[in-house]
Amino acid sequence: MAAEPLAATSNFRPATLRIIRQTHVVDVIDNGHTIQVNYDAGSTVVVDGTSYELKQYHFHAPSEHTVDGQHFPMEMHLVHQSPGGKLAVLGVFIDEGDHNAAFEPVLSNLPDEVGEEIHHENVTVNIDDLIPPSPTTYRYPGSLTTPPCSEGVSWFVDIEPIELSAEQIAQFKANFYGNNRPVQPLNDRTVFVQAILE
Repeated sequence: MAAEPLAATSNFRPATLRIIRQTHVVDVIDNGHTIQVNYDAGSTVVVDGTSYELKQYHFHAPSEHTVDGQHFPMEMHLVHQSPGGKLAVLGVFIDEGDHNAAFEPVLSNLPDEVGEEIHHENVTVNIDDLIPPSPTTYRYPGSLTTPPCSEGVSWFVDIEPIELSAEQIAQFKANFYGNNRPVQPLNDRTVFVQAILE
């Protein structure tokens, strides 16, 4: 998905966005590019009448998107896929601040080597605890941020960041840093501001 400078915004709401989530069992993998948490079936986002199921979420440091040219220390991507194979991604900025207990099930169970996947049957994460409450997002059409950088991705990036402590951010960066795609130009695209309905 193309990393975009999120500066040009509008209050025009072009479509309805509704998100439904549930708790899931932690299933963490080091895929060589990032820490990825695979997701059980059941959590969905509805975009323009099409339902997309949450498949996985992962992390980048520093952030792949910028606001007024500034990166955040980290960014989380929640990747959703429709039955037809289209993608919708919710991006969440991560800033340095207070300790965030919601991320401990992931940070405390990081794989030790590339390709290792760890399934924690008795460790669960509530997605609602990982993202801002009642989020409002930047919305734009973009692409994947990893090869082959395919187009046709619906991007939603939360305006309000969440916080992790300096120690938590350092814990991730000790494994991955600089795994962000360089910021791409907006070209002729418009970035809209849109609330998520629940």
